[in-house]
Amino acid sequence: MSVQPLDTKTVTALVHDATAAPSMHNAQPWRFRFSRDSSTFHVRSDLGRAMPHSDPDTRALHLGCGAALFNLRVAAVHAGWEPATHLLPDPADPELLATVRLTEPARPDSALASLYPAIYRRHTSRYPFAETEIPASVQAALADAARREGAQLIFPGAWHVQLLLDLVHDAEGRDAVDPGRAEDLARWTRIGTDIADTATDGVPEYAFGPSKRDGKAPVRDFAGRRRVAGRSAAIFEKSPHLALLGTTNDRPEDWLRAGQAMERVLLLATLEGLATSLTSHALEWTDLRWVARDPQSAIGYVSMVLRLGYGPEGPETSRRPVRDVLDIE
Repeated sequence: MSVQPLDTKTVTALVHDATAAPSMHNAQPWRFRFSRDSSTFHVRSDLGRAMPHSDPDTRALHLGCGAALFNLRVAAVHAGWEPATHLLPDPADPELLATVRLTEPARPDSALASLYPAIYRRHTSRYPFAETEIPASVQAALADAARREGAQLIFPGAWHVQLLLDLVHDAEGRDAVDPGRAEDLARWTRIGTDIADTATDGVPEYAFGPSKRDGKAPVRDFAGRRRVAGRSAAIFEKSPHLALLGTTNDRPEDWLRAGQAMERVLLLATLEGLATSLTSHALEWTDLRWVARDPQSAIGYVSMVLRLGYGPEGPETSRRPVRDVLDIE
């Protein structure tokens, strides 16, 4: 494998790949610093993009940054470099989430490079999926992808799926009367064609998907009670295919591992022809999050609920320019 030189062009391209990752409300709460002397990326949180009401402990922020970290690792291997990664390297600097030192050459048997084509194909889809079953072999491969990053992925049975749907319904009711969460949502949604088409962050109206006329799929309605011109309505799945992603412990390093596992699962699912979306709705309430777990599984703490299925891919949403999130020294 040829190795791309670590010049400004390559470093910029690697960060561009990293920032294609998903994050809560597409807030993109990350920053990157690259040191030429040590060939090392510093991945940092951007607390100015935190959500004080919906994500007060910054767990979701860490998940998003973990997903960006995973994309950076994939992109580095694709470019011929081996990413030596260290989570939370400085206890005195909690905003420094990880360092990634690039060495060469990348291991030729690395499974990461095969995921690279999915980085720009993966988009959150808030459209109805078919009721078609996901093959057991695909489910097993996705679970293995999570394990490779130190997390667990399980596909819950019918009773557990119904419990999760009930918890989402409960969370929706709570959110409807919580002004703080409404404030977070309003800050990160872009309604109006002129705003949506030029925004570089947040969820634009063209990515809301149709409103739900019927069905049980847990899809957050970013419009709420606000009118979106030309928005259609649709019938969603009655039996959505959900997966729980989680970890044994619940510390910032576990959230970063869960974020990397989440992105690894999403990229592999994309290559397998699955459409994907994420729902953290019930997990944003501490008491509901605890109930969401299955006490008989290895998951001690649920980090994310994934919705998977065969259906339309979601639209691409814009990202902040790399110059706004990258410093090179």
